Amino acid sequence: MSAASKITLAVTSLSAIAIVFSVHYGQKAERAAMHAGVIRDMEQQRLRKERQLDFDMQRALEQEYRKVQTVRHGADIDDAPST
Repeated sequence: MSAASKITLAVTSLSAIAIVFSVHYGQKAERAAMHAGVIRDMEQQRLRKERQLDFDMQRALEQEYRKVQTVRHGADIDDAPST
């Protein structure tokens, strides 16, 4: 085997190995990014659910307070006598 053919074989072998490792690394990075997206989506869903529960609790409290207290709106307050 000539020196030129040995160099060509070595260069193509190293290139093939480098390509395989770079593709493997790219797939791992892509998989990690996709997993991070799933985690982020789950966190957003959790926050949305918490906020909805808080909103529902505030609405229930408002309904309870409206049963017990008289609520006046902005227009009613302007007509009220000054003290």
